[in-house]
Amino acid sequence: MTKNVSDVAFSPAVKAQQERLGSRAGYAHMEKKGGWRQKVSDDLAAFLAERDSFYLSTSNAEGQPYIQHRGGPKGFLKVLDDSRLAFAEFSGNKQYITLGNLSDNPRAFIFLMDYANRRRIKIWGRAEYVEDDPWLLEKLLDPSYRGVPERAIVLHVEAWDINCPQHIVRRYTEDDVAGAVGKLQNRIAELEAEVATLRAEA
Repeated sequence: MTKNVSDVAFSPAVKAQQERLGSRAGYAHMEKKGGWRQKVSDDLAAFLAERDSFYLSTSNAEGQPYIQHRGGPKGFLKVLDDSRLAFAEFSGNKQYITLGNLSDNPRAFIFLMDYANRRRIKIWGRAEYVEDDPWLLEKLLDPSYRGVPERAIVLHVEAWDINCPQHIVRRYTEDDVAGAVGKLQNRIAELEAEVATLRAEA
């Protein structure tokens, strides 16, 4: 039986539920047309370059899930090549749940949100942590970001997909708001100067 890329998420149990609830035919059609992607494309790389946060999911040997927020400067999740992503892990609360989980179970999942444009991307893969590669860590660092790097985490991409925008409530970053407000403030200053000139002429 041919294995589809989306089988990383669509297990037999998932497909049974899709069949029961009426969506299996649509997803089977999607699979026949090529389905989800496996390689990091230019559009995915461009999307990642604009993200300043994501959620990383891992689970331990017993299957207990864990989700951790990761943040940094835009583009801190780097593209190493068409099948690998990586980011520098900085010192934090020292619980090391993600590292413990990855030592038991390399399966990992990254969920990225673009609230302003109502876009989200899901990435499945297998992750490893790398503690003895100064060259890799230097490649992942942003000199302007204040943080103490401890290691690199590399995700070997197995599948990725773009979610629909339904139910995504738009949210904006401080930079987004500052940019919009700045334009308004500049326009207000122009109009005030124009009014002052007209008053002086009158």
